Amino acid sequence: MVGMGYRTIKTAIGAGLAIWIAGLFDLEFASFAAIIVVMCIEKTKKRTLHSIQKKFFASLLSLILGSICFELLGYHPIVLTLFILLFVPLLIKGRIQEGFVTGIVVVLHIYTVKEANLENLLNELYIIFIGIGIALLVNSIMPSFKKEIEKHKTEIENKFSIILYEFSALLKNSERNWDGKEVDEVENILNQAKNTAIQDVENHLLRKEDEDYYYFEMREDQLEILKQMVAILSIVSSSDLDVKQRGMLANIFLNISQHVDSGDTTIALKQLEEYEESIRETELPKTREEFEIRANLFYLNFEIKNYLIIKKNIFERSKF
Repeated sequence: MVGMGYRTIKTAIGAGLAIWIAGLFDLEFASFAAIIVVMCIEKTKKRTLHSIQKKFFASLLSLILGSICFELLGYHPIVLTLFILLFVPLLIKGRIQEGFVTGIVVVLHIYTVKEANLENLLNELYIIFIGIGIALLVNSIMPSFKKEIEKHKTEIENKFSIILYEFSALLKNSERNWDGKEVDEVENILNQAKNTAIQDVENHLLRKEDEDYYYFEMREDQLEILKQMVAILSIVSSSDLDVKQRGMLANIFLNISQHVDSGDTTIALKQLEEYEESIRETELPKTREEFEIRANLFYLNFEIKNYLIIKKNIFERSKF
C-alpha cells in the first residue's frame, strides 16, 4: 500500500494503544496520549529519545508555568497570551523548542478545566507518561539495516572495480571510449549508504561509532582520488606514444580492480614499489611529449598509492 511504511504502522499501533491505556485509567483528555506518540516517533531510536526528552521537559515547564500564571492572574485569554510570551523564550533558552506544541496542548487542558489542582496536574502527567512510554516501546522495534548496508557495499565495490578496469583499459588502448558514468553512479550510492549507516548507528543507543560508516567514508575518500585521476588518464590515453611504464601501470590498475573487496593491499603496494624502481632505472625522456606522459604516469602512481594506503589504514583499524 502506498505510504504504508514501517514507521506509519508503528505510529498507528502506538496511537491506538496509548488512547486505550489512557481510557482504562479514565484519564481526561486521553486522546492527547495518542498525539504524544505521533509527535515522538522518529526514524531512529536515538532521534525518538531526543524528541521525547524535549517534549517531556517542555510539557513539565508548561504545567508549572501555566498553573502559576492562571492561578495568580485568572483563567482569561490575555493570561494565555502572557503565558506564551513567557513560555517561548524559556523553551529557546533551554533548547527544547521542539516541545512547544505539546506544551501548549498541556496548558490548554488546564485552561479548559480552569483549575490547576493536584488531580488535574497528575492527570496530565499520567497522559504524558503513557504517551512517551508507548512511543519508546513501539520504536524499540526497528528493522535491521545490515542487508541494505551489505548491498551498498557490494554495489560500491562493483563500481570501483569497473572504474579501475577502465583506467587499465585506457592506458592500454588509446582508442578506447569511456563515459565515466560509474563515477557519478557510485557517488550517489555512497550518499545513500552513509545515510543508511547513520540510521543504523542511531538505532543503537549505546553505540557511538560504526565500522560500516567508516568503511563508506573510506570509499568516499578513495572516490575523490579516482575522480582526480580521470582527467590525467584522459591526457595520457590521448597519446599514442609507447612508454614502458604505461603498460606496467595498466597491469597494476587491472590487479587492483580484481581485488577491490579485499583488505589486503600488500601485492598492489609491492607492484607500485617495483614500478617506482623501474622509473628510477629508465633513461631520461628524450622528447617533451615523453616527459609529459611519464610525469602524468608518475602522478597516477602517486594517487593510486594514496588510494591503497587509505584502504590499508581503515582495514588495519578494523582489526582492533
